[in-house]
Amino acid sequence: MKQTDALALLKTGASIFLTGEPGSGKTHTVNRYIRTLREHGVAVAYTASTGIAATHGNGITIHAWSGIGVNQSLSRRDLDRIKANRRVAGRIEKTQVLIIDEISMLPAYALDLVDQVCRHVRENPAPFGGLQLVLVGDFFQLPPVVRRERSDQYFLGDMESDSGPIFAYGSSAWRDLSPAICYLSEQHRQSDRDFVELLAAIRANRCNGAFRERLQQRMAPREALPADCTRLFTHNASVDEINARALDRLEGKPHSFAMVSKGPEAFVRTLQRGCLSPERLVLKLGAVVMFTKNDPKGRYVNGTLGEIVDFEPEHGYPVVRARDGRQIVAEPAKWKIEENGKERASLTQLPLRLAWAMTVHKSQGMSLDAAVIDLSRAFEYGQGYVALSRLRGLSGLHLLGLNDRALQVHGAAVEKDEEFRQLSKMAAKALTAAEPEALALRQETFLGSAREAEAPAGGSFAELRETHAKAYMPWSKQEEAELVRRYQGGDTVRSIAESFGRKPGAIRSRLKKLELM
Repeated sequence: MKQTDALALLKTGASIFLTGEPGSGKTHTVNRYIRTLREHGVAVAYTASTGIAATHGNGITIHAWSGIGVNQSLSRRDLDRIKANRRVAGRIEKTQVLIIDEISMLPAYALDLVDQVCRHVRENPAPFGGLQLVLVGDFFQLPPVVRRERSDQYFLGDMESDSGPIFAYGSSAWRDLSPAICYLSEQHRQSDRDFVELLAAIRANRCNGAFRERLQQRMAPREALPADCTRLFTHNASVDEINARALDRLEGKPHSFAMVSKGPEAFVRTLQRGCLSPERLVLKLGAVVMFTKNDPKGRYVNGTLGEIVDFEPEHGYPVVRARDGRQIVAEPAKWKIEENGKERASLTQLPLRLAWAMTVHKSQGMSLDAAVIDLSRAFEYGQGYVALSRLRGLSGLHLLGLNDRALQVHGAAVEKDEEFRQLSKMAAKALTAAEPEALALRQETFLGSAREAEAPAGGSFAELRETHAKAYMPWSKQEEAELVRRYQGGDTVRSIAESFGRKPGAIRSRLKKLELM
C-alpha cells in the first residue's frame, strides 16, 4: 500500500495498524496525519511503547498517558482510581485519536489494559471507548519483554515459548478493534538491491548461503575500522565505555552544555528517559557526534553524523561538519510533551550526543550512511535486523562480529506477516473501489464529528463494512437503474441506503452524479 492510500484510509476514522519495512515511511505518514488532524482541530494523542520513541512526536509513553504504569492487571478499584485522576481522565476524555508507536514492543496485556481504561473512563463499551486507534510499528523489530507469569493467558502461537514475548496483536483488545491493515510497500531508505534482498532474507528467517556470505564480506578487522564511524552495540556497557574513552583521548578544552527543563517533575523525568541527548553534554574539537532530532529547517535528521570542527564565538555553540561536508551550527532544540495542543513540559538541549558508539535499541528510527556494527553478543530476536536496517546501503556496513541470534527474527512475526500483507491488499482494493465522492464525504464527516465531538471518533474498518456492506463497492448498471426507479418513485434516501447496504451520503453522491439531485 502507498502512503497516500494509508493516509486516505486514516482520514475516514477507521482504526489502523500502520506497518511496513524500515524506511517505508511509517513515521512520515503518521506525521502527515497528525498535521491534518490539528488543522481540523481534532484532539490527537501521540504515544509510544518506549520513551525514546515517544519523544519523536512530542508525546509520552502509552503507560503514562493511560495511567496503567507498570501494572500487569487492573482491578475495578484500580480503574476507578485512574478515572478519579482528573489529569489522566481528562486527556483520555478529550482525545479523539490515539496513536501508539513502536507497537511491536508493547505486550498484549498492556494493550488490553489501555483498552479497559479507555472504555471505563469514557463510559463507552466500544473498543478503546470509541477512539480511533492508530497502531504503528513492525513486528520484525524488537519484541516486548514479558514476565513469565503472564504468558499462559495469551495465545501460544504468539510466543517464542511458554515464557517468550507476546505481541500486541494477540490481545483481546486487538481482536475487538479489528484494525484495518496498511502495509506500506514503498522503500525510501535503501536503494541498494543486494542490501534490500539481504534484509528481506533476514525478515523471512532465511539468511543463509549467499546472504550470509554477503555479510561475511563486510567483516572488518579492528585495525581497519574507520575511526569516525558510529558503532552499534547490543549492550550499554560497551557504548558508555567507548564514548568516554574516545572523548578523553582528544586534546583541547572541553565544552559543557547543560539541559534546561521546564514543567512537572514526572513529565520532565519521562522526557529525560526518552531524550537521546544527555543532561550534560561534554564536547571537544574532533568529537564524533550524532544529531538526535529532526531539524524543522531540514539541515539534519535524527541520525545525521558529523564531527565537531569549531565552536562559534557568539554563543559557543558547536559547529558540526556533516559527512557530506556541510557545516551546521548546532543550536539548542526543544523536546516537549503536549496535551491537546498545549505544552505540558519541555527539555532544551543541543540536539547532539557522542556517537563513537550507541546501542541498537537507541538507534531505532534512525537512518545511517555508515556504521560499525557488533552483533557478536546479540541476545534478542530482531536485534540484528534493527541494526542492519538503519543503514542506507551495504557499502556503509563495517561488521565487527556476528552470532546466529543476530540473524533471527521472531517466528510468530514471520507467520503473521503474510496475513498482514493480504489484509492490506484487501484494504487497498476496497479503497480503490470506493466512490470518490462517498470516500470524501466519509472523511469530511469523520473530521467534522471528531472536531465537534458530536460522535465517537473511532470505529473499525470491519464495522464500516458490516454496517454498510457495499460501502466501498462499485455501482453496477442494474443498481443504478434501481436507484433511479426508487428515488423517482418517492423513496427516501435513508430507506434506499438501508436496502442497498450503503451510506446515505453515498446514495446522495450517486444521485448527484446522475444529476438527479
